[in-house]
Amino acid sequence: MIEFDSVSYAFEDVPVIDELSLSIDDGEFVALAGANGSGKTTLLRHCNGLLSPDEGAVLVDGRPVEDDLIAARSSIGMVFQHPRDQFVAATIGADVAFGPENLGLERSEIDRRVEASLEAVNMAGRETERIDALSGGEQARVAIAGALAMEPSHLILDEPFTGLDDPARRSVLSRLESLAENDTGVVLATHDLRDVIDLADRVVAMRNGRVIVDDRPDRALAGLDGAEVRVPRC
Repeated sequence: MIEFDSVSYAFEDVPVIDELSLSIDDGEFVALAGANGSGKTTLLRHCNGLLSPDEGAVLVDGRPVEDDLIAARSSIGMVFQHPRDQFVAATIGADVAFGPENLGLERSEIDRRVEASLEAVNMAGRETERIDALSGGEQARVAIAGALAMEPSHLILDEPFTGLDDPARRSVLSRLESLAENDTGVVLATHDLRDVIDLADRVVAMRNGRVIVDDRPDRALAGLDGAEVRVPRC
């Protein structure tokens, strides 16, 4: 479980998150909706200690994130808006192996995780290919595989469809649907609910650093007026 308990955060004295409380259960697919600047990315970066709250607390599996960053980052797999920003190696296999290697795991366990993670995103057997030669959709899937290799309880994605064409977007959506069906929790930040509304168990919408909607998808849509979020046409 991920818990935000009265979290506030300001950047250069400008409030970005304002006394926000929210809980996300294991295995839940949450669409975190809001316009650019609503606070989505800032909130998610608190989940694995990239940011720390000015007030309040963020807990992962009941433990404050700052008490054990390694545990938090093992439980929370992060995929950033631009996948190339998180790549650390030239080839697919080396990049996906980076996280498990830093956990000090045995080589056999690292290899198992790399193989399983690449299979999960339909890229098995491509370990030696260079990342810079991949399409945008393939890079997005490698980034997801790298997060999955940590065997997290939650996969967090920040605007993962930015810059992807329709086939690439559909490929990533298919992978996310498969992961959700296998009980991996997913939190997907987006300003466009059209692609993900059918996958989500819950929609949480933000504006000005606060939660303005928190409901199941069929009821949440009615409360999104003024949130600057794209929604499916009726």
